[in-house]
Amino acid sequence: MVWSPAQYLKFEDERTRPARDLLAQVPDLPEGIAFDLGCGPGNSTELIRDRFPGATLSGLDSDENMLVAAAKRLPGITFEKADLANWVPPAGASLFYGNAVFQWLPNHLTIFERLMGALASGGTLAVQMPDNLGEPSHLLMEETARSPAFADAFAGKTVRRNPMPGPATYVECLAPQAASIEVWHTIYYHRLANAEAIVEWVKGTGLRPYLDALPEDKRDAFAADYTDRIRAAYPAMSDGKVLLRFPRFFIVAVKA
Repeated sequence: MVWSPAQYLKFEDERTRPARDLLAQVPDLPEGIAFDLGCGPGNSTELIRDRFPGATLSGLDSDENMLVAAAKRLPGITFEKADLANWVPPAGASLFYGNAVFQWLPNHLTIFERLMGALASGGTLAVQMPDNLGEPSHLLMEETARSPAFADAFAGKTVRRNPMPGPATYVECLAPQAASIEVWHTIYYHRLANAEAIVEWVKGTGLRPYLDALPEDKRDAFAADYTDRIRAAYPAMSDGKVLLRFPRFFIVAVKA
């Protein structure tokens, strides 16, 4: 799957706010490298740099386009290509920060255990994951994929990401290695120009796997069908704008 930094950053302010909210709950860091995992185009890395200006900082991502954009944005920071599903973290890290990345990895509970084990005492695992599979924006992706016009193209393919377990599962996973754990949900309401703006938003993330799974000559038709469904699900307000409801799940765990 290839990601587009330009598409992702069309809604940079809205996407960066949860990253900022997550970072605000991270306590002071011990000595050690701070890692931005799934750094994307560097917007979250920039926040970490500004919050902890004395820290040694490294950004990781699996997508070459995102890494190029991040390095251009922050030339003084080290960025490297890595697959977080099997990346082996170095011991003694001060921070593992993952904003909107781990929802894509089915085995992220195992990864969290590995990351906690690699933190220095007093180091922090900070994670934010969209928890929006039950929202119309995502339910309608599946509905469109199952419709007669596209069902054959998706036959035998799994493109929907796995549902997340409940908060207690994360607490139980992290507790054996943690001095403290905080978990919470925040629901953001984004006021967007119209239904088409919602589609542009999800083209940068959740809709991308569906479009990539289709033959190129079916992608525009899929997007058009999906847009019609979004328009019905998100009626315009009196000013013509629409409100996108977006739940997100947060974890901040400090190593014992």
